[in-house]
Amino acid sequence: MDIFNRVIREIDSIIWGVPLIVLILFCGIWLTIRLKGVQFHKLGLALRYMVSPEKQGQGEVSAFAALCTALSATIGTGNIVGVATAIAAGGPGALFWMEVAALFGMATKYAEGLLAVKYRTPDAQGQMLGGPFYYIEKGMGKRWKWLAKLFAVFALLAGIMVIGTITQINGITEAATNFFDPQRLHTVSLFGMEYTYVQMIVGAVITLLVALIIIGGIKRIATVSEILVPAMVVVYVCCCLLMIGLHIKEIPGAFRTIFESAFGLRAVAGGALGAVFSSMQSGVARGIFSNEAGLGSAPIAAAAAKTSEPARQGLITMTGTFIDTIIVCTMTGLAIVMSGCLERDPSLQGVEITTSAFQYGLPFPETISALILMICLVFFAFTTILGWNYYSERCLSYLSGANKTATRCYRWLYIAAVFIGPYLTVEAVWNLADICNGLMALPNITALLVLSGVVASETKEYFQSLTPPKKANTRRKKETS
Repeated sequence: MDIFNRVIREIDSIIWGVPLIVLILFCGIWLTIRLKGVQFHKLGLALRYMVSPEKQGQGEVSAFAALCTALSATIGTGNIVGVATAIAAGGPGALFWMEVAALFGMATKYAEGLLAVKYRTPDAQGQMLGGPFYYIEKGMGKRWKWLAKLFAVFALLAGIMVIGTITQINGITEAATNFFDPQRLHTVSLFGMEYTYVQMIVGAVITLLVALIIIGGIKRIATVSEILVPAMVVVYVCCCLLMIGLHIKEIPGAFRTIFESAFGLRAVAGGALGAVFSSMQSGVARGIFSNEAGLGSAPIAAAAAKTSEPARQGLITMTGTFIDTIIVCTMTGLAIVMSGCLERDPSLQGVEITTSAFQYGLPFPETISALILMICLVFFAFTTILGWNYYSERCLSYLSGANKTATRCYRWLYIAAVFIGPYLTVEAVWNLADICNGLMALPNITALLVLSGVVASETKEYFQSLTPPKKANTRRKKETS
């Protein structure tokens, strides 16, 4: 197992090296320039669109339901465990680089949502199918179909092997074990490893619930997501705001620590550059894992939205990154840095870090604080499992020509992957997640850069169509006079 972990770490470091980090940031910066900072001056409009459904348009679910499905897949362990892991690996400055990547990533997400609707097409069952595989094939041309298939394969593997199954169920069972049996006193030996009864029971229960929901397809997943996603975000953010409010005097120091770490000001002489890169690498990698900007996953859900305007759906899609990273991840990171839990105990890992921060910051007994975090993590990760099942099924539909037998078999394989997830090690799981993220990002970002002109043109036409009639009438009156 040690050799396996070492090999995975090495592959991870190669894929998530300087080239990919630069490519992801460049894509976001380039789209921001071409779209004239749409994520900044149109954020208010995007938030209004998010809660006001379009009256006309083809699709399977409402635009809000499509966003909730996308958020169900993005708001998961990355917001709790991923942020903690990034800060542990790259220092508090990782949070800063996570936010920078997210700000530019909003433009990336906008482009993904727009292209998904523009190039979507109904499959053999009449369901809307769209995403990177279609805007690569139809937007870039048939000769690039191999790249579209490559993305679909990478996303399929990511869904069933890592991001949608193993990391999420692993986070759920670890959180439950840390709460119910933190000393690991009640264990059973399997395959030469010790596992707690809590891991086994919780893993089995979650697997059963997942099976009951995903058999119903996108509409059942969207229905569950519309209820759970808004509720869990509100509860989690309120808890974080309570912590920040109770320790408001410590916030300036936390921000100072974050900025100093981000730019290597806390590193010893000669190590500043290495500290900055480590911070940037951890922040960008975990940020992408959390909000998925550039991965090409969210546009798969966006393609199912009932809408007739690609740019409108692009605006709604980009709010996912704002909610996921700018709000939720920032809250988690501030709580961790403010608590100083890693300085007190550097041996803390994963969810233990965030649990320690909650126990420090909330005005409740430690047991209650840990219970609140565990419940939030369970719901975050559970909805991510559901969202990624939909993503990976859509990829399979593209590859198999919407073969019903293949889809049914895949659902059971997905359920099996959720079942075995608790029995894999945390380090290997997160490194595999990073690898899959990187492999998905490469084809998708290539398409976004090539099709950036299409995105810019569609955006310009859409916002011109929103020009208020009064202004147009005023111009005509002036010309007449």
